[in-house]
Amino acid sequence: MKNYKITLIKGDGIGPEIIDEAVKVLDAVASSCDFGFNYDEALMGGCAYDITGDPLPKETITKSLNSDAVLFGAIGGPKWDNLPREKRPESGLLRFRKELGVYANLRPAVVYDELINASSLKPEVVKGVDLMVVRELIGGIYFGEPKGRDENKGWNTMVYTRSEIIRIAHQAFKIAMTREKRVCSIDKANVLDVSQLWREVVTEVATQYPEVELSHMYVDNAAMQLIRDPRQFDVMLTGNIFGDILSDEASMLSGSIGLLPSASVGAKIGVFEPIHGSAPDIAGQGIANPIATIASASMMLRYALGENEAADKIDNAIKRALKEGYRTQDLAQFDAKEVCSTSEMGSIIANYIER
Repeated sequence: MKNYKITLIKGDGIGPEIIDEAVKVLDAVASSCDFGFNYDEALMGGCAYDITGDPLPKETITKSLNSDAVLFGAIGGPKWDNLPREKRPESGLLRFRKELGVYANLRPAVVYDELINASSLKPEVVKGVDLMVVRELIGGIYFGEPKGRDENKGWNTMVYTRSEIIRIAHQAFKIAMTREKRVCSIDKANVLDVSQLWREVVTEVATQYPEVELSHMYVDNAAMQLIRDPRQFDVMLTGNIFGDILSDEASMLSGSIGLLPSASVGAKIGVFEPIHGSAPDIAGQGIANPIATIASASMMLRYALGENEAADKIDNAIKRALKEGYRTQDLAQFDAKEVCSTSEMGSIIANYIER
């Protein structure tokens, strides 16, 4: 029987609760599909700082690179907000992504029919939305040099090299080939030199995928179009800062940030995590929605391990739980037959797989 080595990084806040439910579901689908998991826990975030004095211990990087995939919960909280920047949980996460070389952030935004009224947009606008944001993750303005500040000025530099653009573009076009074969590249080429290079290189890469339709859109228009007509998008390809903003905007099409997963992939390893934060205000209360983390586990199966059948089983179990009216507290007002705890929702989804 095939066994996969998975590094679990539970993190802070609700992280341990939601990871536990994802593991529950993974174990159910592994039993159903005749493979297994070996889990190895590692520290990152505020909890890592409290124990080691470093938000990203070297051991965590080593464990992660020696595994088949990483399943990650969430980090941060007000407890660590007053630390020096390099000691904050978020700094550990940025270093983690860079050390692992996970350059492509994949964020699907899917609107479930059962929760169509949860969106703040009209049902006729969001019904059938199924898009993927492909965001470059370890370049751009968050990592560009020079950067700094003095008493009167702060500065950051947006930098992209041709090779960085080529590899993220290939990722977007390959994903589009498995979907509706449409890529919309988002930039600000009318103002930024770096975006002019971005557009030029993406257009060159597109010639290698003649079946995929490529379009370009300025980021300000894209932000508007996501609200006006989100169904026009299949795969949205963009850089780090634009993707950071647009993917959060796209996440709200579904009505709850607690529903949506993400993947951060590179040549060596993939990291799979919910897009929401650590929610320290509800940690330990058993009311966090684990679906985004469970869906991230599904993405891990699909994009890191090639276990598409198992991923489909998890996706279908999530849809069935929602169709049957099971809701966590964040979605209780939307046609709930039963309001579930974090653990109960994980068990319901796992049980649908086992059946």
